[in-house]
Amino acid sequence: MSTLDSWFAEKQSAWLYLHLAKKEQDRAKHHLFLDLAASAESQAQTWAGKIVNEGGVCPAFKPTWRSRLIAGLIKTFGIRTIRPILAASKVRGLSVYLDDGMVHNHSIPTSIEQIGLRHRGYGGGKLRAAVFGVSDGLVSNTALIMGVVGGMYETNIILLAGIAGLLAGAFSMGVGEYISMRSQREMYEYQIALEREELETYPEEEAEEIALIYHARGMELSDARRLSKEIIEHPNHAMDVLAREELGLNPNDLGSPWGAAIFSFVSFFCGALIPLFPFLIFADVLSGLLMAVVLVAGSLFVVGATIGLFTGKNVMISGLRMFLIGAVAGLVTYGIGCMLA
Repeated sequence: MSTLDSWFAEKQSAWLYLHLAKKEQDRAKHHLFLDLAASAESQAQTWAGKIVNEGGVCPAFKPTWRSRLIAGLIKTFGIRTIRPILAASKVRGLSVYLDDGMVHNHSIPTSIEQIGLRHRGYGGGKLRAAVFGVSDGLVSNTALIMGVVGGMYETNIILLAGIAGLLAGAFSMGVGEYISMRSQREMYEYQIALEREELETYPEEEAEEIALIYHARGMELSDARRLSKEIIEHPNHAMDVLAREELGLNPNDLGSPWGAAIFSFVSFFCGALIPLFPFLIFADVLSGLLMAVVLVAGSLFVVGATIGLFTGKNVMISGLRMFLIGAVAGLVTYGIGCMLA
């Protein structure tokens, strides 16, 4: 990264932190983002000094349109909702939005309340899952409908195939997600039940396991044993700690099979409806096809760009890549339909 790029990155970070501070109502978090903005601005000035020493000139700062989009998302949806996007944009300080408000790191605990914090994540998975669910529905049903259009130029047949593809795909996604989440949850519940039985049967041995875990992470063994004894004295909390530290699980967040199934069904349904919608309002196949192409092309780009926000990749490239993938899928199935007609 060049000196100018480093200067620009810090200026852009400072700009985003100020938007975060403006949105955040909590006083402590508000001041945290202001401090981060000041720190980024200070680092930008350091880079600016190096640019001047090299004989260059710093241009007027203008945030990228990607950063402007993120700022708009912050204003519209709030910080918690778009944490995955912010994390991909290298925004620091997001650990303050963990449910317990504690810092998410690998530091050695000093009290019972701090045990197991390293196993808690940022969340935001539903928003990410929705984007990918829409992507699946959009591409798969577009390919199906284009194949039928190439083979049979009849609106009723196209509608039948599109609706069948929409429902089949949505139910498949929903059922698959339910089975996957149900199996995973049952496995986790079984592991937690075994851990609870062991805790009731030989608590002293379990206390020693906890002590060894924190000793391995750098705590003095005597302090680790003292802390583990305090933990074991509170069975419910001890069970929570054992699940987090030995199993790597958050017992309060094992996931809902029905929630996952419904979420997958709806997101796929919405994506698959986009290429089908024009044929629901136009009796003429050509009119429906032209409108479908326009809607699908725009939707593919938007979905790809949104995926780019999550992955931290260039939004324009991600959008174009998604558009090309969908276009190739549609053209291939359309060609196959024409050949088989």
